[in-house]
Amino acid sequence: MVVSIRLARLGCTHRPFYRVVVADSKSARDGKNIEVVGYYNPLADKEDEKRLNIKLERVKYWLSVGAQPSESVETLLFRSGLQVKRKGGLSGVDTPNQEQSANDKEADGVSAEAVFSIGLQV
Repeated sequence: MVVSIRLARLGCTHRPFYRVVVADSKSARDGKNIEVVGYYNPLADKEDEKRLNIKLERVKYWLSVGAQPSESVETLLFRSGLQVKRKGGLSGVDTPNQEQSANDKEADGVSAEAVFSIGLQV
């Protein structure tokens, strides 16, 4: 069972209100969910406290057990202060990817020193 963190739409026509839910990826958008971890009201003022409310501890738990956030939930989590990578939980945890990307560039025939000397963006 692949678990995702996504938005479930509530509200009337032209008056959207979303719940941030943890659900099975095969269930319908507004169907059965495992847990409600927050809400998002896009019509509220940007400074209003009622615009976005997310239980960050529960989201961290679900990310640690392998839940994948949708793109829209990922941006909401970023706004609430949680750095999330698309595949694999919280960011800042795995540093071997940086070493691996440097090794990939050397495998392509371009060393890190050559990139630095000619001023290419990495």
